[in-house]
Amino acid sequence: AALTGGAARPAKVGGDAFSEARLAALRREGRPVFAYFTADWCLSCKVNEASSIDTAATRAAFASNKVAVLVGDWTDGDPALGRFIQAHNRAGVPLYLYYAPGAAEPRVLPQVLTPGMLAALH
Repeated sequence: AALTGGAARPAKVGGDAFSEARLAALRREGRPVFAYFTADWCLSCKVNEASSIDTAATRAAFASNKVAVLVGDWTDGDPALGRFIQAHNRAGVPLYLYYAPGAAEPRVLPQVLTPGMLAALH
């Protein structure tokens, strides 16, 4: 388990483990992508997951819009994830990014999510 860190535990919303290669592949396919970075010790991450990410409304909206979900689990302090997070001007988690098809840069979402915020992404 030490090799995979927390990446083997995808979110209930149906996410895959984050990697820059997977993100690039999905973007080449023209898929919208919601990438979020979390950690077991991050209380605000857990609150956002319960209130906004792992909800029926979000699952339905993501399914209907074919939004791919990538989860970066930073519980073990993975240095590659840390560099990616810092590249987006954050010192740590939570970090929520939405990549619209064709957009050059991701939209950085607030660190406090509200129910409905994710369902409204397009």
